[in-house]
Amino acid sequence: MKIGILAVQGDFAAHAATLGGLGADTVEVRTVDDLDGCDGLILPGGESTTQLQFLQEEGLFDAVRKFAADGGAVFGTCAGAILLATEVKSPAQASLGLLDMTVLRNAYGRQLASDVFFGSSKLTDAPMEMVFIRAPVIDRVGTGVEVLGEYGGKPVLVQNANVMAATFHPELTQDSTVHRRFLELVEASPRRPASVVG
Repeated sequence: MKIGILAVQGDFAAHAATLGGLGADTVEVRTVDDLDGCDGLILPGGESTTQLQFLQEEGLFDAVRKFAADGGAVFGTCAGAILLATEVKSPAQASLGLLDMTVLRNAYGRQLASDVFFGSSKLTDAPMEMVFIRAPVIDRVGTGVEVLGEYGGKPVLVQNANVMAATFHPELTQDSTVHRRFLELVEASPRRPASVVG
């Protein structure tokens, strides 16, 4: 499978390294053409307003929305989670609106990549390692949005159908659980060709 990673800001190389360790091929996405042939897409961290402007200027805003509408698996981390939300506050900004949730930007305050926290997750019985860097808070989730992980009583990992978001940075940890979950979404995507049995 081939996973596109929006390569504008953030540690897209760390996402690629984690996915490569799980056997997935990756491609850096900066144009609509780069998205062609991708089975899944990751929107990494960075600054959400800058990324939003880039998506709009390059025609990727509509392309990403169509990709998700066609069943392509999309995963946003930190700023990527902000871009996926239907409502963004503190301050308000436009977004892709692919996950019915309200996020508050920079609501956890300033953290460093060296600060490691442990939250709970439905994906594993063990505490999940989480790195927050100026992370948003998910203030509300809509009907159909499943909370897969929490920290401090707040959702930090959510999913609805083929779209997933984390307010933390799983690519900056040694735990590949979240990326494995994303690859399961990709594998189940209608964009993937059916496996040949015989």
